[in-house]
Amino acid sequence: MDFVEPIRDMAKINEMKNELLKTGYKNYLLFVVGINTGLRISDILQLKVTDVKNMYISIKEKKTGKSKKFLINNQLRLDIDKYIYGMSDDEYLFQSRNGINKPISRIQAYRILKNISYKIGLEDIGTHTLRKTFGYWHYQQNKDVALLQELFNHSAPSITLKYIGLSQDNLDSTIQNFYL
Repeated sequence: MDFVEPIRDMAKINEMKNELLKTGYKNYLLFVVGINTGLRISDILQLKVTDVKNMYISIKEKKTGKSKKFLINNQLRLDIDKYIYGMSDDEYLFQSRNGINKPISRIQAYRILKNISYKIGLEDIGTHTLRKTFGYWHYQQNKDVALLQELFNHSAPSITLKYIGLSQDNLDSTIQNFYL
C-alpha cells in the first residue's frame, strides 16, 4: 500500500471540491464529510441518513470497535441537509448503483478521489487522505496535538504528528535555510 499525504494546499482542496461537484453531489459530499470529520473511509461508507440527521454523527468505529461522537458543524450541516432531502432514514448516504441500498465500496471511493486528484495534479492521494487532511488542517487551526491525538485514538503525539505529515514538514523547514 502506498503512503498517502494530507492535502496541505487550501486552493487544491477547493479545486477538488469543484471538480467533484461536476461528477455529482454524492462524490462532493463524500470528500467534504471526510475532510471535516476525520472519520475513516470504512466508517463514512457505512453512514445512513439517520446517522447524520442530528447534531452529531454517533458511530461505533469499524477498526477499533470504540464508540465515537463527531459534531456536525453548521456548514457541514448545510451540505448534508441539501443532499439527504427526500431520502429515507435507512438509506446509505453513499449508495452504490449496484444493488438496492448498498454503499459504494472502498475501492469505488478510492477511484472517485484518485481520478479527480490526478486531474488537478495531486499525487499520493487515497481514501485515507481525507482523514489526514482533516488532521493537518485541524492542527493548523488549533495547534493542539493532544486533542488531535485523542480524536484519532493515537497512543502518542509523535504518532499523530507523523500521521498528518507534520514531522516531515518540520524536518524540511529546519533544513530549508540551513547551509554551512
